[in-house]
Amino acid sequence: MTRPFQVLGIQQIAIGGPDKLRLQKLWVDLFGLEVTGTFRSERENVDEDICSLGAGPLKVEVDLMQPLDPDRKPAVHATPLNHIGLWIDDLPKAVEWLTTQGVRFAPGGIRRGGSGFDICFVHPKASEEFPVGGEGVLIELVQAPPEVTRAFRALAGGAGPG
Repeated sequence: MTRPFQVLGIQQIAIGGPDKLRLQKLWVDLFGLEVTGTFRSERENVDEDICSLGAGPLKVEVDLMQPLDPDRKPAVHATPLNHIGLWIDDLPKAVEWLTTQGVRFAPGGIRRGGSGFDICFVHPKASEEFPVGGEGVLIELVQAPPEVTRAFRALAGGAGPG
């Protein structure tokens, strides 16, 4: 079974809570992460601060999220470690191939995410039609920009296509 894409590394972790100011106290004020942007979406019921850990093309995004409405879904605060994001070298190929392997994706398909990259989500739960899910973990697949792909491949000794 030849996989037509590569998971390059961790793109982000997303941490949810009822009040992102409490999350900022630890992650920004005490750990020193830099807030690089914000993202609000009624559709995704989220108000988040986008922070960064590390530098250059290998930096990891840390999203501090609170719900716009705590009584609505998705409940971004209900699971404190909300999701993990993985850099993918070819997102459309990955989604196409993973679908043929029975992976269940969350509604919404490939779309532009809060940080400006194309994204989609592997559903945390499998279904009868799609028997492979995240086993309780929401997984975001993120299209890696060329500089991230190059950096990861250089670290791996040039392994992989492109």
